Amino acid sequence: MAFEITGKIIDISPVIQVSDKFKKREFVIEKKETGGAAVFIEYIKFQLTQDKCDLINESFLSEEVKIWFNLKGNKWERDGKINYFTNIDAWKIEKRSLSGNEQSEPPRSSLEDVPPDYEELSDLPF
Repeated sequence: MAFEITGKIIDISPVIQVSDKFKKREFVIEKKETGGAAVFIEYIKFQLTQDKCDLINESFLSEEVKIWFNLKGNKWERDGKINYFTNIDAWKIEKRSLSGNEQSEPPRSSLEDVPPDYEELSDLPF
């Protein structure tokens, strides 16, 4: 199942070459929501992997964006200890117009450009 969210990009990390066959780039958005007179701010970290690392660069800093993403959960076991971790994998990013209308720059990735593991996530219970 794919999700989407809008927010302002506040941090972009450089691309990290984890191994010969794997690279990633992380970025953080600020998501503001109002509840009456209160404003709630969330800081959400996403990752881009492999060829998706090129979907974002420093020109996106402080921009309002719409992000399409998948949730990935993994189990990791070492020396008898089990750990679980969750990644938020972005696969499409669009800059949003600040004028309040729904215009945006052309997408840097198409909706048909869903990562190969997308099908694996479609049977999640949430």
